[in-house]
Amino acid sequence: MQDQDLLYRIGITLVKGIGCITARQVIETFGDASFLFKEKKRLLERIPGISRKILSEIHQPDLLKRAEKEIQFIEKNKITPLFITDKDYPYRLKDCIDAPVLLYLKGNVNLNPEKSISIVGTRNATAYGKEITDNLIQDVSSSYPEILIISGLAYGIDVCSHKAALKHSLPTVGVLAHGLDRIYPYSHRNIAVEMLSNGGLLSDFMSGNKPDRQNFIKRNRIVAGMSDCTIVVESAEKGGALITSSIADSYNKDVFAFPGKVNDPYSLGCNKLIREKKASLITSADDLFKEMGWDKTQVKPPVVQKPIFQELSPEEETVIGLFSKQKKIQLNSMAIETNFTISKLAAILFEMEMKGLVRCMPGGIYERI
Repeated sequence: MQDQDLLYRIGITLVKGIGCITARQVIETFGDASFLFKEKKRLLERIPGISRKILSEIHQPDLLKRAEKEIQFIEKNKITPLFITDKDYPYRLKDCIDAPVLLYLKGNVNLNPEKSISIVGTRNATAYGKEITDNLIQDVSSSYPEILIISGLAYGIDVCSHKAALKHSLPTVGVLAHGLDRIYPYSHRNIAVEMLSNGGLLSDFMSGNKPDRQNFIKRNRIVAGMSDCTIVVESAEKGGALITSSIADSYNKDVFAFPGKVNDPYSLGCNKLIREKKASLITSADDLFKEMGWDKTQVKPPVVQKPIFQELSPEEETVIGLFSKQKKIQLNSMAIETNFTISKLAAILFEMEMKGLVRCMPGGIYERI
């Protein structure tokens, strides 16, 4: 990618008044961010959501200078910028309406693994919560040695998740609420450095951004959006973990919670999620596998023959072909195999349901009929 392309991609994130949704609309309509900076004002005025005030911001002389400075920081620190149209951009996150158009990655990790989970919880983790986290990740690693563990590098359950992932040789990503020019909290610097060899640090904030309070809520949408499901280990009645679980639910992601003692202040949040049916109760990795439809046995079922009299579109033929290997497939796994977006795949599967070819089951699993 040329520096000029990156210049405009960073630039669009700096324009005051243009958020993730508007930026994405511009990119999807015109192909890239450069349109905003190269086209004439009269054409830009026709874009929905682009006001005259925003137009004046686009041509602020310091805007692209700031973008140039960030490119220098990226090159010096070997950071990988991931634009929303790039193939390495996390596809699970891309399907979320408010996904950031640009991410910054430091490390060595595949952000589009076959399976990924987010683990979140209180910053005041108890011995119970730490034990649950380690046991869960150990059991997950035994069945899926390449699953990606995602969390926020915060105190408590977050950092326990990263440590357990490294301990059990799983890749792990810490999503930060600030730029990659610092680590917060500073006491987690050593674990952050260790993560770079089997995982990484990810942020949608440029260098210079501090870990301000509002940034953590923005960070949480990435934690929720990048994974197949979000697991809450421990949480008080209010807290960032519950915000993350709520965001995950809004993205139609599965949410799970470990129950705790009724009088334990750091189990109140989990118990409430379960009671209000905002999360499914799990007590082990086996519960997680069952709820998600992840078949540990990997038993190869007999080949299912395609219906003789059904007329199928090329896309439907592609999807049907996946069921020759297994009878039940999770939606995200199909997206990886077919390279279709989740929204396109959902439309194809709906048509196939109407034709009596597949049925939808809990956990985003589809079964061949």
